[in-house]
Amino acid sequence: MQVLIFIISIIIVALVIRAAVKKKIPLAQPGFEIEKQILGQHVFFYQQLAPAEKTRFEESLKFFLQEVQITGVKTTVEDMDRVFIAAAAIIPIFAFKDWQYRNIHEVLLYPDSFDNDYKIAGNGRDTLGMVGNGPMQNVMILSQQDLRNGFLNNHDKSNTAIHEFVHLVDKTDGDTDGLPAALLAHQYALPWLKRMHQEIQQIKSGKSDINPYGASNEAEFLAVTAEYFFKQPHLMQQKHPELFGMLQQIFAPLAATSQITRQA
Repeated sequence: MQVLIFIISIIIVALVIRAAVKKKIPLAQPGFEIEKQILGQHVFFYQQLAPAEKTRFEESLKFFLQEVQITGVKTTVEDMDRVFIAAAAIIPIFAFKDWQYRNIHEVLLYPDSFDNDYKIAGNGRDTLGMVGNGPMQNVMILSQQDLRNGFLNNHDKSNTAIHEFVHLVDKTDGDTDGLPAALLAHQYALPWLKRMHQEIQQIKSGKSDINPYGASNEAEFLAVTAEYFFKQPHLMQQKHPELFGMLQQIFAPLAATSQITRQA
């Protein structure tokens, strides 16, 4: 009797699969709806996309999560963390459809801030994100608390995860120097450097609302202003129109060209 029931069960399963294939019913993807829900609720960049572009963003997110390991260090990595990390990776390079990160294999998620020796206890823990070098090459470290704050708090200009992925983009040409040759067309390099140094002087003189950390050097200026650009684009366009336009040339060249055409 048990054998007969087993055979009948196999036949039923086979018929269901055959019907699904015949009707081209897509197979369910675990976690997909959860990911879309998190994107729709908390990722401003994704919310502004047209439906077709949202689908492309979702596919990019899945690919990143398949390729890059996310490991919790004395903390648990939740769905929200995975989606936020992948979104932060995709946002800076979304305009470049063939882009793939070649310089990151793993993201380590710490519960909170850490020091330059990657320690999460003791004094001097003022680091929220870091792109590793030497033995930590191809590894990024992020504070879980700050990762979440970057997407859940919509009232500031900060997003540490985007900041660190912009450093990775900048580093693609071999130098982390604030001049992302992989994204920036050659004719815009000198105007960008000129604008960058003018803005850094404005920050140092206290005449700018850009995070003062951006005045540390050219690489930090690019990463800090990219946070501002993606987190509060309307505010940046209002307060820093020329800088906004140049960041569009870097991160969204087609959008920048369209804007120039409309204004002409």
